[in-house]
Amino acid sequence: MSHRTLPPNAHGAGVPASATTMAPPPRPAAPPPPGSGPLPGSELPRGSEPSSVSEPPPGSEPPSAGEPLSIWPRSAAPLGHDDLAVGGVPLTEIADRFGTPAYVLDEDEVRHRCRAYLRAFPDADVYYAAKAFLCRAMVHWVHEEGLGLDVCSAGELELAVTTGFPPERIVLHGNAKSPADLRAALRLGVGRIVIDSTSEIARLAAAVPAGSRQRVLIRVVPGIAAGGHAKIRTGTDDQKFGLSVADGSAQHAIARVLSQPRLELVGLHCHLGSQITTVKPYLSAVRRLIGLLARIHEQHGVTLPELDLGGGHGIAYRPGEPALDLPSLSTKIRAELAGGCAAAGLPVPRLAVEPGRAIAGSAGVVLYRVLAVKRTGAHTFVAVDGGMSDNPRPALYGVRYAPRLIGRRPSAAPEAVTVVGRHCEAGDVLAADVPLPGDIRPGDLLAVPVAGAYHLSMASGYNLVGRPPVIAVTEGHARLLVRRESLADIQERDIGL
Repeated sequence: MSHRTLPPNAHGAGVPASATTMAPPPRPAAPPPPGSGPLPGSELPRGSEPSSVSEPPPGSEPPSAGEPLSIWPRSAAPLGHDDLAVGGVPLTEIADRFGTPAYVLDEDEVRHRCRAYLRAFPDADVYYAAKAFLCRAMVHWVHEEGLGLDVCSAGELELAVTTGFPPERIVLHGNAKSPADLRAALRLGVGRIVIDSTSEIARLAAAVPAGSRQRVLIRVVPGIAAGGHAKIRTGTDDQKFGLSVADGSAQHAIARVLSQPRLELVGLHCHLGSQITTVKPYLSAVRRLIGLLARIHEQHGVTLPELDLGGGHGIAYRPGEPALDLPSLSTKIRAELAGGCAAAGLPVPRLAVEPGRAIAGSAGVVLYRVLAVKRTGAHTFVAVDGGMSDNPRPALYGVRYAPRLIGRRPSAAPEAVTVVGRHCEAGDVLAADVPLPGDIRPGDLLAVPVAGAYHLSMASGYNLVGRPPVIAVTEGHARLLVRRESLADIQERDIGL
């Protein structure tokens, strides 16, 4: 893959090189078997990947989980004048060339995390959850590393397939798939469609062309509460996703799908939620789903060959926060699955997992420029040139970040400040009560790590502020992946009176 450096563009409005479709590469060699080497956990400490992924400078010590750089991409390295480089590129240089706000994505970190999942889950299907963040380059990287893709709309699906991603390695999700979503999935030939409601069964079956069959999974609600916030817990019966085991909805849907000659039920799916940092909920889900697989076999004489446990694997957003241990997750899930199936007299189904945040999250950094500093009573507000239009997560879930001043050496000790956005909402807060130098001032540059997932993918057009660009970094080169949304882009969508 070429890594040419783009010419400087202080306003971030340049046009990226034309995207070309890619021929599917050979599938990567099988990962080494368990026990042949250390498996990186979701914190992925530096030095654990001996491949071509860039490493920190020789002689530097890997930071512990509580140290400032522990949550940054593995390539993050301090420079003089309190600057920081990611992927070998100074962050101040990126801000100068591409403007702010800007998202920086470490390509090697993404690839490293893809490989970690393939090592941790041999003989399983690993699907990258596109909803975390998707662009054509991300499609390339995920494809080249041997992962499948999990999409939730015709838009995500079309972007992936027109970039060259094999549709048979794509799974389509969604609690309310539109007719256009289903038509696109059937036209493009996606490998799996996850049925989320009974009304979807007849609609999908009627759309499947005569003489063919579409492989489907049933999304099951196992009745397990897990996740970092009530709004991102999806394994309980009081939310919009899936079909409940407790009230019989899942069993009813299974019977209906089995009666449809144009649908081929190949397995069960569940997704418990997001930001799950312990293994226990996944083990509970495996036990309940094995019970359901056994009942399906007993009642219908059908042995389903696949089990998709979704994603939701938690990562640390601030130093010292817990993160899901990937090797432990893999080892315990596979042991629970093997033991449970043996006890039930069932063959072990093929396992699938769907990490999104755990692959993209820590690979991203967002850069903001300070516009104003306001001291009101005991509070200090640091206003930046982005906000909830490019990262609504703090307003939605109360997520906390660890911003860092870069580009100059402060002369004052840290003090607690609140970093706020530029939008007309009191809730437009990016980081509350975080330590930043007491002499912080307009013009300063702030970098916020762990910004690769659910930031730009959830961005809005609030206040008609254009969405930031995405810049990839690797081996000392930076290139534009997604250009900044300009005022012209916004105005072109408005047809007029």
